[in-house]
Amino acid sequence: MDKKLTFEYDREADILYISKRPPYPEQESEELGDDVVARMNPQTGEIEILEVMFFSARLLRHNLFELPVSADLRLAV
Repeated sequence: MDKKLTFEYDREADILYISKRPPYPEQESEELGDDVVARMNPQTGEIEILEVMFFSARLLRHNLFELPVSADLRLAV
């Protein structure tokens, strides 16, 4: 079953977290570029959390917000 996405913003750190599940110590991290970090399942390589650094500054600089990942979005039931 696909998980719903949650969005959480940490104002002090200026980081947007886009998550399919809570973080856990075994997750692997990879810098995707442009101050975006992916936390991945160590067995499947599936992205479980995206961390967007300097989120508010990024929104002030650009009219468009893009992530360096592709997505298969569907309605959650």
